[in-house]
Amino acid sequence: MLSVNSNYGAMVALQNLNATQSMLAQTENRISTGFAVSGPKDNGAVWAVAQSMRADVASLAAVTTSLNSATSATDVAVAAGQSISDLLTQMKAKALAASDNSLDANSRAAYNADFVALRDQIKSIVSNASFNGVNLIDGSTIKVEALANAKGNAFITVTARDLSLGGSIVSIAATNTISTAAKASAMITTVENSITTLNLGLAQLGTDSKKLGVQQTFVSSLSDTLTQGIGNLVNADLARESANLTALQTKQQLGIQALAIANQAPAAVLALFR
Repeated sequence: MLSVNSNYGAMVALQNLNATQSMLAQTENRISTGFAVSGPKDNGAVWAVAQSMRADVASLAAVTTSLNSATSATDVAVAAGQSISDLLTQMKAKALAASDNSLDANSRAAYNADFVALRDQIKSIVSNASFNGVNLIDGSTIKVEALANAKGNAFITVTARDLSLGGSIVSIAATNTISTAAKASAMITTVENSITTLNLGLAQLGTDSKKLGVQQTFVSSLSDTLTQGIGNLVNADLARESANLTALQTKQQLGIQALAIANQAPAAVLALFR
């Protein structure tokens, strides 16, 4: 039936054109954002899963920061310990040389001056071996705990080692000298014991540092895997979207032409009244 009050063909063409426009808008959004799922409207379930995974990735970044800080503090302590070990080796040589009863006063004084300088250098190293306010070898810190997971309920612990003079590891007192043969002879044993204990402590620090390194590698790998997983869920296939865009643009033009043709139908009524 011909009617000027309603045009069913035009309504159908308009509905189809609107549907095409909607799909075209979605495709353009995917291309511009790079996401197939950019919000809850696109796919609520997938978006929720992706957001949860993004939270885990952000938490792992905090874990990495914590591990890096603990690693740096531990590495500073290990480097300082190695320097102290080298100084103790030199001090042993000085003490051994000074234990010779045949030395004259000038030679003994020279050895003692060298020994004292090395001793004081240990004190300086211990007091300056800090990172971000954390010193693992001066007795001010018992342990350092680094985050190990995104939930914050697991930690990697680094136990401090007090390398201060006169301590349980470096038993050489801050006032010890080798000014006499007897003192020098006694100091040999003291230094040897300190070297043995120090090397054990450094080995333990090295093991703790290795634990941190292993955890850093794991956290980095886990973060990369989660990031890839998020991409698999929400990223758009741009090659497919490009092809889809061309098809929808063509369909849009055809829809406009179909609507134009349908809109011309009521004009046919005029021919009936000529």
